[in-house]
Amino acid sequence: MQLIDLSQDIYQGMMVYPGHLKTVVFDHATHEETALRFDSGFSFQTKGLMINDNGPTHVDSFSHLDPDPAAQTIDQMPLDLFYGQAVCLDVSHVPARTDITAEHLDAAEQAVEVSVEPGDILLLHTGTFGRHAGQPQYLTDFPGLGESASKWIVDRGVKTFGVDSPTPDNPASRIYPCHLMCRHHGITHYENLANLDQLIGRRFTFAGFPLKLVGGHGGPTRAVALLDSANQ
Repeated sequence: MQLIDLSQDIYQGMMVYPGHLKTVVFDHATHEETALRFDSGFSFQTKGLMINDNGPTHVDSFSHLDPDPAAQTIDQMPLDLFYGQAVCLDVSHVPARTDITAEHLDAAEQAVEVSVEPGDILLLHTGTFGRHAGQPQYLTDFPGLGESASKWIVDRGVKTFGVDSPTPDNPASRIYPCHLMCRHHGITHYENLANLDQLIGRRFTFAGFPLKLVGGHGGPTRAVALLDSANQ
């Protein structure tokens, strides 16, 4: 079994979707401080963290997408949404700040030896993380799923999907058709994934369990692809 890490690093200064709480990391307890509590030479150290529930690699809750008071927060969502068979398609040729279309997704699927099946998790390699990781352009220079591509995801029966960018929507859009699709159809997605270039055209098992944050509108996640020997 091969494991591929699909999560971005968490650090102070990391790129966070505009308007979200910036990530803060600080030394909370040091070995020098804690050694004074013990007579055995033992000591420990810890970090303090402040992060947005939609900040680092994460999955959106339905409550994040939908103002309905009954929309599920991240701790209420079924674990099945965060685990399962997955495929990755390449749309990295689509220009920044333009729409990924259904035709783009059809072509990406036809270019590989796997197909998207009902109930699959779909990951889309836009190339954003590879091109702009840690740079301001990461927040502005990427394509997003337009209305036809969003409908494609529904029509193909995708369970959950994810992108290697801060949002699956075109950053030039003021409509956000992909997020609206997620609201209307109860489909959630991952943002800020990494290393999707290693999975293009492959079928694998995806595991992306979020933190069980009570009332959370998103869940920071250590996302991983599991490939068996037949898919390595």
